[in-house]
This record gives sequence, structure tokens and C-alpha cells, in this order.
Amino acid sequence: MALINVANLKPGGMGSLGGDQLEWLEDDLKGRPSSQPIVVFAHMPLWTVYADWGWGTDDAAQALSHLKRFGSVTVLNGHIHQITQKVEGNIAFHTARSTAFPQPVGGQGPSPGPLKAPAGQLRSMLGITTATLVRGHAPIALIDQTLAT
Repeated sequence: MALINVANLKPGGMGSLGGDQLEWLEDDLKGRPSSQPIVVFAHMPLWTVYADWGWGTDDAAQALSHLKRFGSVTVLNGHIHQITQKVEGNIAFHTARSTAFPQPVGGQGPSPGPLKAPAGQLRSMLGITTATLVRGHAPIALIDQTLAT
């Protein structure tokens, strides 16, 4: 499922899902068995990576409360343009590199935004993530690759 957490974004603020979307999520998940694997796509992280730069979603806890009963939940997002991973119970969070420009690690610089990289290193700082699901009991395979050859 895809969640929109940037529609009402305020400069420097956290992402927000809003009441209508949280209600939709709760209703959509009600009839699903807890054994069903769930994959969630969002632009901004659904966990707070770095609050001072707005790298998180202020009402993510409400969304995640609806997902906790499922045995396998994978949450994928971008926005911070770097790979960061975390697992909380049965929920695996994974952010991806950018295909446009790198950003500094949260707090390592004056603000988020394009990070100047030497031309020879730029392709190694950009990349794509491939997600592969094989039916069975294995988690989703996430493979991060840089654009460098």
C-alpha cells in the first residue's frame, strides 16, 4: 500500500498522514488476515530519523499501531537520500538512496539538501533499491545498488 505523508508538508516540518488517510488505513486492514505480508511505501520515513530536519512523520505511531498485528511488515521510503534500516518487532523499515542527489547524514551539516560530492564519487553515492518477494516464509529481499559501475 502507498501512503502520502508529504501533501501538507510545512517547511522544516515532519510529514503527516492526516485523519482521513489513517481512517482509510485502519478500514483497509480490518479484513486482512494477520498472516498476510504487508508492504508500505511512503515518501518520508514512518519513523523519526532526524526530527530537527523533519525526517519523520508526526502521526506515524497511529499508522504503525494498525500494522503491528501483522507477522511481516516492510516499510519503504526515500526522502532522506541514504540507506537507513531499523526493525521494531515485526516491522522492518528501510530507506533508499537517491537517484538525483545525496544528502548529508542527519545533523552532519547545517540543513538537509544537496550534498556536494566530488564528480568521481557521485555515482557511488546515488543508487536504487530493488525489492523482491518470493512467496513463502522468507522476508522481502531488499538489494541496494549504487549507480557506480
